Amino acid sequence: MSARIMNTSRIWLSCPHMGGGEMDFVRDAFSSNWIAPLGPHVDGFEADLQQYLGGGHVAAVSSGTAAIHLALIILGVKQGDEVICQSMTFSASANPVVYQNATPVFVDSEKDTWNMCPRFMEEAIQNRIRKGKKPAAIIPVHLYGMPARMDRIMEIAGRYDIPVIEDAAEALGSGIMGRMCGTFGQFGILSFNGNKIITTSGGGALLSGSSAMVQKARFLATQARDYAPHYQHSETGYNYRMSNILAAIGRGQMQVLGQRIAARRANYELYREYFSSLEDSGFHVEFQPEPEGWHSNRWLTIITVNPDRNRGITREKIRLALEAENIESRPLWKPMHLQPVFSGAPFYGNGNSDTLFANGLCLPSGSNLNNDDFERIFSALGKIFKKGRIQKLQPA
Repeated sequence: MSARIMNTSRIWLSCPHMGGGEMDFVRDAFSSNWIAPLGPHVDGFEADLQQYLGGGHVAAVSSGTAAIHLALIILGVKQGDEVICQSMTFSASANPVVYQNATPVFVDSEKDTWNMCPRFMEEAIQNRIRKGKKPAAIIPVHLYGMPARMDRIMEIAGRYDIPVIEDAAEALGSGIMGRMCGTFGQFGILSFNGNKIITTSGGGALLSGSSAMVQKARFLATQARDYAPHYQHSETGYNYRMSNILAAIGRGQMQVLGQRIAARRANYELYREYFSSLEDSGFHVEFQPEPEGWHSNRWLTIITVNPDRNRGITREKIRLALEAENIESRPLWKPMHLQPVFSGAPFYGNGNSDTLFANGLCLPSGSNLNNDDFERIFSALGKIFKKGRIQKLQPA
């Protein structure tokens, strides 16, 4: 066994990857004493994001969850309302609906992208309208960086006059036909959590084509303080604004975003090459599809493993074998309609997301993975599949 494979340090699923320029912005914040919550780097980070996304307006906030919550508030979602949500997602996509004392209505995945199925979405809309509950909003998600079917989703939402909050938390840099994710809906949201493609440690952003809506979000996110020499509040506010220090980190991360996307997509190609080498031996895993015209940042590389086509090998057997080598992997999101906290919520679908959860595994996908890491990953996988190796790894 090579010395490289003998390394036993933890290989994480997706860990922060600094580019070097972050400290220049952070030092500037310290030297100018802009340590207070807001400051010039917040404005700068918002401008950087706006330029990258090709327009619109941006409010930098404390998390992607906060961004969804603000969007719901601005849209007037209230107690007793219903909001259509993607079932295959992290709970942060649906939790803010509950913050507003509204009810999430979950929609299953389609097979083209694994995201919200437009057909079941329209079925849910029609059924809720018949019950006297026209949905107040729709929250599709770009799962693991793969854009949802926004063309169909926006067309259907427009026919029923329902606003769309586009959850692009995992999809910064992804797009459809050259248009960036997060810019299709009335609102878009981003996340800069520590495991995302770029990070501010913790943070998010609310996007909109409406300057007035973004200004309203900034107002609500800074405790809804009225314009007055004293502290006066006419509305309930929230402590949701991003700090100047975290925005400084984000500005440095924006400088390397293109490199991070390229590295994640290269990881995906390495995995495809590896698993392709197994097919002659009778093994077959599937990857998250990328339709023509779609561009995913491949934030995480995802496989599904049907044990009937892989000699009884399950995604859990693979996960445990990787864990035994100190390599982190993770099952796909457990669908929200299967979560105990949402057990009473309506669901529309045919079980596609259930199957994805049963068979799906997220593989280590960090942009800082190197040759040594992939040697270890493929060595661990080889113990299960008994064969399969790629000859050319990405540059160290």
